[in-house]
Amino acid sequence: MQLTGIHHLTAISARPRDNLAFYTGVLGMRLVKKTVNQDDVSAYHLFYADGKGRPGTDLTFFDFPAPPERRGTNSISCTGLRVAGRKSLEYWQDRLRKAGGDVGTIAETDGRLTLPFEDGEGQRLMLVDDGGAGSSAPWEKSAVPAEHQIRGLGPIMLDVADVASLETLLTGVMNMRQVRDYAAPDAPARTHVFAMGQGGPAAELHVVERKDAAPARQGAGGVHHVAFRTPDDAAYEAWVRRLVELGVPNSGPVNRFYFRSLYFREPNGILFEIATDGPGFATDEPMERLGEKLALPPFLEPRRAEIEAGLKPLD
Repeated sequence: MQLTGIHHLTAISARPRDNLAFYTGVLGMRLVKKTVNQDDVSAYHLFYADGKGRPGTDLTFFDFPAPPERRGTNSISCTGLRVAGRKSLEYWQDRLRKAGGDVGTIAETDGRLTLPFEDGEGQRLMLVDDGGAGSSAPWEKSAVPAEHQIRGLGPIMLDVADVASLETLLTGVMNMRQVRDYAAPDAPARTHVFAMGQGGPAAELHVVERKDAAPARQGAGGVHHVAFRTPDDAAYEAWVRRLVELGVPNSGPVNRFYFRSLYFREPNGILFEIATDGPGFATDEPMERLGEKLALPPFLEPRRAEIEAGLKPLD
């Protein structure tokens, strides 16, 4: 029983208008679903992805009026976004600098070319050359040329106080494998790489132990949780049973309409999710119109007028 890769990553924004402008305008990602946080309908849940909204390409944001994140350990410290080749990284370095963003330099990290940058709220991101491996689904309306568009998520970077307890969960419960470690220039210890499924940058967690750092305080510009892919309902139900059998506290099955979810925390407190690949974002909207209007799952549809009245305009 194997997880197949990163499904989505959900972060926090206190400025949803700026967030929408940056991720669709500057990064050229497609807004594939404009909906609400199902547990707090006063907040948007915005999903940015590739041209088809495929699992593994979703970078999503909760609209929470929170103070900025206090960086520290026991948190997701950087989100990888995959592109294909040095030319794409050079294109992005120029584009991000012209947009006035906080952008670093192209360098080799763990044998791959990378380019770190931040959005306007300090969300830490890193473009990673995936060598063009696997398929891509460019968005034809993007301001970014198809060959340079973001292809998907991964790898995801975690800082934890106790890497041993996390390793026990990743390898003993989630069936990941530790494949290597490497020295990053700004890390206090070696980075441990855990892979799932067929591995590769779309299916890796990179973990650094920071024993002496203060714990992070979640907020705007930080990450809420990371989700991992499971292909179908049968595999999902098997994961539900596995967590129960192994005594891992969890949410139990949660139907998010666009996918089914299962939530639990790793020993350092970072929130993990297992999510199904389907049914997908075209369940309630045609593929060519994704993200153009507020979409609500059926159980929230009767409250549409109330929900719309409580949301801030994004236009």
